[in-house]
Amino acid sequence: MATIFADRIPDRVTVPMAAQSASAVSWPAILAGSFVASAVTLILLALGSGIGFASISPWPNAGVTGMTFAVVSAIWLILTQWISAAFGGYIAGRLRSRWVGTHTHEVFFRDTAHGLITWAVASVLMAVTLSSTAFSSLGALAAKGNAIVDGPGTTYEIDRLLRPSAAASQAADPRAEVTHILAGGLAKGRVSAADRDYLIQLVARRSEVSQQDAQQRVDDFLAAADAARKGAAEAAIFLALSLLVGAFIASVSAALGGRLRDEHP
Repeated sequence: MATIFADRIPDRVTVPMAAQSASAVSWPAILAGSFVASAVTLILLALGSGIGFASISPWPNAGVTGMTFAVVSAIWLILTQWISAAFGGYIAGRLRSRWVGTHTHEVFFRDTAHGLITWAVASVLMAVTLSSTAFSSLGALAAKGNAIVDGPGTTYEIDRLLRPSAAASQAADPRAEVTHILAGGLAKGRVSAADRDYLIQLVARRSEVSQQDAQQRVDDFLAAADAARKGAAEAAIFLALSLLVGAFIASVSAALGGRLRDEHP
């Protein structure tokens, strides 16, 4: 790949010793590219969110299907990573300090390294931003729902310890307990048979439907929750793959920007 960029870069230029001892890392260029990549990511995410909300509908047989929405969202996420990485890497390569008196292979390596570092810094910035937002939301939900984990005992285990012998004997609103059961089941990958039977009893009592109808409701709900869990796992895999390709694109873009920088000093 180095031959792609080596044909127009001089092999070696004689420079003073002070210039040769300077650092090979252009942090201003890296930070500039990282902020550009983060800004492009925010713009594309906002645009994708707007398009997504416009394409879905709460009414049946209206808007795109859930599968179509998931596929389009994954593709948009990948494109967002690629485009932002290309912008950030190119800016870092074009703005970096010129390395004179350096072999073309070393110049190519430094350019690709600058692109990789730019991608890494931008990824960390976005991760910190999104994580802080997510943790704030989860903290608010935990405080509201009193679902704080304290040591080895969880809220689900406490509910299970105090569970009455029959669902009909429970007079309080069971929504919080149902939430804890579902959260524990999703964390383990499945809802136990005892918890499923207990949920069926709760639904039958609260909804005043037959045992068969309550069982169908619980099974449909658990199937939807499991599908959402699998969808989240697939989204995480797609995100990891897009990040890897984004790192490659940022490196190549930085090498391209660096070559143009050397052609037009």
